Amino acid sequence: MKSIIKTDKAPAAIGPYSQAVEVNKMVYTSGVIPVNPGTGEIPKGVKEQASQAFSNLKNLLEAAGSGMEQVVKTTVFIKEMNDFGVINEIYAEYFPEPYPARSCVEVARLPKDVLLEIEAIATK
Repeated sequence: MKSIIKTDKAPAAIGPYSQAVEVNKMVYTSGVIPVNPGTGEIPKGVKEQASQAFSNLKNLLEAAGSGMEQVVKTTVFIKEMNDFGVINEIYAEYFPEPYPARSCVEVARLPKDVLLEIEAIATK
């Protein structure tokens, strides 16, 4: 059975999709961007945006009854590969060892012109 996950502690969907979906005790998130869910503001700088995006992801996973330690796979989309090191540092602050599998892809543009977006697959 499919359950839709929704929380006001992460940015609302800006299109025809769900923030996250649970199927068979697996949680699949949509891409999470660094929008402050309380104010709608986007932080300046890659470090601040990474912290906001990973915080949003954490809140979304917790709303689903999961957590960062239960993530098995992430995909990180970044605007500039030169930001990889900074994003990696913030990533390591949010994900405990053993780290999940991950893909990281440089893209031309992201929603709201943010610098990164992350999606995750987690267990419950």
